[in-house]
Amino acid sequence: MSAEPTTVRVVGTGLIGSSIGLALSGKGIRVSLSDPSPTAQALARDLGAGSIGEAEEPAVVFVAAPPDVAAEVVAAELRRWPAAVVTDVASVKQQIADDVRGLVTPDQLRRYVGSHPMAGRERSGAVAAQVDLFEGRTWVVCPQPESDVAAVDAVQDLAARTGAAVVTMPADEHDAAVAVVSHLPQVAASLVAAQLREVPDDAIALAGPGIRDVTRIAASDPMLWTQILAGNATAVAPVLRRVGEQLAAVLDSIEALAGADTSADGSRGAVAHLIAEGQLGHARIPGKHGAAPATYATLVVPIPDEPGAFARLFNDVGDAGINLEDLRMEHGVGAPVGLVELSVLPGVVERLRDVLEHKGWSVHE
Repeated sequence: MSAEPTTVRVVGTGLIGSSIGLALSGKGIRVSLSDPSPTAQALARDLGAGSIGEAEEPAVVFVAAPPDVAAEVVAAELRRWPAAVVTDVASVKQQIADDVRGLVTPDQLRRYVGSHPMAGRERSGAVAAQVDLFEGRTWVVCPQPESDVAAVDAVQDLAARTGAAVVTMPADEHDAAVAVVSHLPQVAASLVAAQLREVPDDAIALAGPGIRDVTRIAASDPMLWTQILAGNATAVAPVLRRVGEQLAAVLDSIEALAGADTSADGSRGAVAHLIAEGQLGHARIPGKHGAAPATYATLVVPIPDEPGAFARLFNDVGDAGINLEDLRMEHGVGAPVGLVELSVLPGVVERLRDVLEHKGWSVHE
């Protein structure tokens, strides 16, 4: 098997499958597309993710099917293409691997390598696909004990060609990790967003960046996430139980404070301890490109909601010779303006402030 595959097949032309097709087609790799929906398949083709039809046997097959059917599709592709490597890109790995093992022969199992690109969007379908979806994102490769070295190399090579940073780990370790860094955040976001359903409109109008940040991924597909959480229930359950226990302890403290209970001594400390623990956990999140976490200085610039305003601001930042480390924007309430948060290294924040104020911008901490 070639260490550098030039022909691949993508089964499932949703967001991830179509983005894989776009990324690999852009690298000169021949991509054939397949989807149970002819419309989805044709749309992915029209967007440039690949072609429809099978002129030759693929070197690698990417199965971008939902988690609850991924194992069956992997097994079918292994049987159909006797020389191809097959990888699935579902966000659950151990359950799918166990199911595949029960559906194929030992020889076929050697050509199976699970993987998971840690990338996505709240929108779904081929229309949401992006050629650069995997750029700078982690792509986890989870070989089975039976996987051939050449098969693992082929999957790692193609993952790297999409621009992803490739990491290899056992399937069970992957599932334990994503239970905390991916699946728990989805549950938490959905729980918080669900509380907004009965909130009066005038209260919703007060929504700021905090609630927007926490609930951003709550717009995700309910069917897909039900499948993901069911597939990784063994790893997710203990994480949710720990969170539930901590939440119950905070609730006890808050209720004690609300009732002016004489037993409330220590309740403020318990709340402060939780917030401090959160700070410590947040500080461990990697910085840009997986580097060590960095502390940035932030300036807030009000910007008019009109064409060309962003371009003028970015051009003025460029004139200052300063690299933006991060950027966020929220819309002001009751006024046609936005608030742009510019994060930069602390050593250049004063220079950036001086340049922007000289250019006529109002700048705030």
